[in-house]
Order: sequence, then structure tokens, then C-alpha cells
Amino acid sequence: MKRRDTGILGEKLAADFLRKRGYRILETNYRRPEGEIDIVARQKDCLVFVEVRTKGSRQFGTPEESITPTKKEKLKAMAYYYLQTHENLPEAWRIDVVAVELDRSGKPRRIELIENAVGED
Repeated sequence: MKRRDTGILGEKLAADFLRKRGYRILETNYRRPEGEIDIVARQKDCLVFVEVRTKGSRQFGTPEESITPTKKEKLKAMAYYYLQTHENLPEAWRIDVVAVELDRSGKPRRIELIENAVGED
């Protein structure tokens, strides 16, 4: 499976996973020249920006370990931009990560939600 296909599959699996847990998906693949937010969702009275990381093996670490400090800063910048440019949003917000691991046939081996994975620090 090509890297792009792996990412698309991971985002679909993550969205389904979040819906089953009561998240309402507002947008997927919100893009700006500075970057992208994979999923924008709402969980109760909280706006949630979700970074999806998908891997087919742990050869280079787990999906969540692939988020660099630079990526974290981009995610925060994108979240702040989104908050400033959209109306009627809840005051509370956070950035979550959904880690997806696939087996060789492309079936999910692990899907894990890490709430508030990227803090404001």
C-alpha cells in the first residue's frame, strides 16, 4: 500500500472510530498554505482538532512517536488560525491524536485516541 493510500485509510478509520465515541465530525482535511488539520470535530462542548497518524509497521516507531516538535507547533498554529476565522465555536478546544496501526493486509491492528496530545505550552 502506498503511503498516501495508507494515510487516507487511516483518516477514514479514525473518523469512524471518533463517531462511535460520540464525536461529531465538522470537517476533514482542512487545508491552508501553512498546513492541514486532518479532522475538526466536536465532542460535547469542546472543539477538537485531530491529527491522524497511520503506520503499517513499527520499524521506525509508533504512529504517535512520529509527531515532531515542529509538527506540534504547526498543529497549534493551524488550530489558532481556525479559531480566529470561524464563528460560533465552543470556547473549550484541544488537539488530539489518533494513532492507527495497520497489518500487512491493511486491516486495523490498533486504533488509539490520545486526548489533548498537543498542549498549549
